[in-house]
Amino acid sequence: MKNISTLFIHATVITVDGDRRIWLDGAVLVTLNRIVAIDKTASLLRNPDLPAETRIVDCTGRIILPGMVNTHAHLAQSLLRGLAEDVPLHSWLCDSIWPLEANYEGEDGYVAARLTIAEMLRSGTTCFLEAMLTYRSGFDNVVRAVDEMGIRGCLGKLVKVEETNTRLGITDPRDRDVTSMSIASALVAHENFHGSSGGRLQVWMAAGTPRGSSESAHKAIGDTCAQHGIGLTMHCAEAPKDLSIYRESYGCTPVEFCARNHLIGKGRNTVLAHMVNLDLDKDLPLLRDAGTSIAHNPSSNCKLASGIAPVPDMMTSEVNVCLGTDGAPCSNTYDMLQEMRLAALIHKGTWRDAAVMDAEEVLAMATINGAKALGLDKEIGSLEVGKKADFIVLDVSGLHCTPFDQDQVSDGGLDPVTTVVYSCSGSDVEMVVIDGQMVVEDRKLICADERQIKEAARGTIRRLRDQAGVRSRLKRNIC
Repeated sequence: MKNISTLFIHATVITVDGDRRIWLDGAVLVTLNRIVAIDKTASLLRNPDLPAETRIVDCTGRIILPGMVNTHAHLAQSLLRGLAEDVPLHSWLCDSIWPLEANYEGEDGYVAARLTIAEMLRSGTTCFLEAMLTYRSGFDNVVRAVDEMGIRGCLGKLVKVEETNTRLGITDPRDRDVTSMSIASALVAHENFHGSSGGRLQVWMAAGTPRGSSESAHKAIGDTCAQHGIGLTMHCAEAPKDLSIYRESYGCTPVEFCARNHLIGKGRNTVLAHMVNLDLDKDLPLLRDAGTSIAHNPSSNCKLASGIAPVPDMMTSEVNVCLGTDGAPCSNTYDMLQEMRLAALIHKGTWRDAAVMDAEEVLAMATINGAKALGLDKEIGSLEVGKKADFIVLDVSGLHCTPFDQDQVSDGGLDPVTTVVYSCSGSDVEMVVIDGQMVVEDRKLICADERQIKEAARGTIRRLRDQAGVRSRLKRNIC
């Protein structure tokens, strides 16, 4: 008989709720797909209403916290890891990423999505926003992977605006499929798949960075999303050249462009990614007033030399900032725990202020702020009675976390939040629960065969590299 209730006991429970409560020797009771109780372990164990068939999971020496919400991830790009190193954004796109993506075929997108989801699950991500799902990746492929592997996801289907900036020399081989990446096709995908996979899957629209393309084409995307209540995500103001492109091509700042083309607005779920190169005086008030969320991608922005987003300024202006990993070719991992650490550190160094971006703020960016950005904060993002059971269990018994333990917390010693943000990585994730179902246990995927996922990925990228003619530019003395 399948257990309908599971009780996780003897953990340090970081709730990220409104009061930021942390339970020592805490317990979380899950029934079906909901959290039904959070309390001290002793209290829940002696609860007379505890179902007799309840499964007990001992989490001694572990930390339980909400699952990570990755608000900017490219599921098809895990196959491209390591193929575009040490180059700036525009070269990275034109010479490697776009040519490779233009050669996807058949089940390539399924193979890539399974690899990405496997890595996200194993490193503690329970929900994600796909930032730009291209035609050749196959929307059905990614839906199938999400459904099979039990993750929660918002799929941003790319509505392609043709690249027309000849001054920058930007050409996109994916434009050969531009008619298949239309507003109409995105509406069909929304009709067919939104709310599927037991409610775990949402369909959004995705727009690329405007670089001289038709302003009316971007307005059509914004108007459609507003009319149909569809979430929208967009790459914006990422590269150093982007701010001048907005000014020279459109006579405005990045956020002014978004506002006048209805890409942002009150009551809308819009996530703007990167937002590194802004006009702070003009852009921040517009973001705040529109209630727009920002997906901060520190690893990607640093690696591509795009700069460092003015996140402390955004937070001071009451803009909701969340966290994303971007794709494997520009950050190399989908590990949100590593991303948290970098997000906390780079702003301290940039601002020369050790108090900027404290660990609790960064943990909120990776959890409840991300859930808010996706319009899911009533259901996920914090551990609260009545919410969906989406959480992770971290094993903090390793050398890199020692001397942390619950006793060290109770007497005013070590802080569990800083242990998570500064000491942990995805390799410390022991269990993952999504919608009440265990999808990772004892650091192993329950929903898929990791060995088969890796073998399929290696075979697929070899063919893609040959078709696209893309090779690593790095010269090594390989013997």
